[in-house]
Amino acid sequence: MTSHSNDDDHHGHDHDHDNHFSEMQARVKALETVLTQKGLIDPAAIDVIVDTYETKIGPRNGARVVAKAWSEPDFADWLRSDATAAIGSLGYTGRQGEHMRAVFNTPETHNLVVCTLCSCYPWSVLGLPPIWYKAPPYRSRAVIDPRDVLGEFGVTLPDTKKIRVWDSTAELRYIVIPERPTGTEGLDQQALADLVTRDSMIGTGLAKPAGEAP
Repeated sequence: MTSHSNDDDHHGHDHDHDNHFSEMQARVKALETVLTQKGLIDPAAIDVIVDTYETKIGPRNGARVVAKAWSEPDFADWLRSDATAAIGSLGYTGRQGEHMRAVFNTPETHNLVVCTLCSCYPWSVLGLPPIWYKAPPYRSRAVIDPRDVLGEFGVTLPDTKKIRVWDSTAELRYIVIPERPTGTEGLDQQALADLVTRDSMIGTGLAKPAGEAP
């Protein structure tokens, strides 16, 4: 999504601040400090949880699901019929990933996921949700004008391709299985997983072309 700075937010003041936190981050830090002082939370435990979802889980679990679906038709069929069980067979279960549905991109249809009410998101599969996923502009415009929203993410689709929008809820969360890039027939599942981006599993991106893996 595009972002815009607003010089009016400075209200005419020109202060140099050492605080690099956003207003919301500063509030969270302040709350964390109070709760720590009261002995209600352990900052180290919180750091471990955040690190797990940001760096160890991130979108890696989902990328492995996609790579397996690309490589194994039987697994892809299982994903279509019972995504929760298929994903769970790889050990990816738990917080906000209990009820899953996989939707497959095709040459005719592109899928896009949004949560119009809040920010329901499959943490155990895709990690922490990006900030824009929780933002009201995305939540409203993805439903009203998905083609323009995709364009803002750099995804330009032919007019003939249908865009289907899925509304994630507390009862059901989605993973998009992007189309497999051409020229990847000889790659193993790990190499294929390296082509899968977080955004491609939300629908705001595409898988990387062959040869662009890190």
